[in-house]
Amino acid sequence: MIPTTFKDQNCVFAENQPEYQPLPALKINDKYGSVITCWKMSFKERIRAFITGKIWISEASFNKPLTPISAMADKKDIYTIKK
Repeated sequence: MIPTTFKDQNCVFAENQPEYQPLPALKINDKYGSVITCWKMSFKERIRAFITGKIWISEASFNKPLTPISAMADKKDIYTIKK
């Protein structure tokens, strides 16, 4: 999977850090400091996820406690933009 741009993004993490892949994101000013990203699967990954019903997530915790995460297929399950 690769991070992909999306309509509601308002920042890009690691934009000028060549050691990391740029990560388009939507930072939400809520009590949780929520950050939403969008990832695109290759055709092979889509087939594999369809067959197994699984995805794998890796996080760099830098030896600190993990923060809560969610993975969803529909952005409506993650957030609603209030205008």
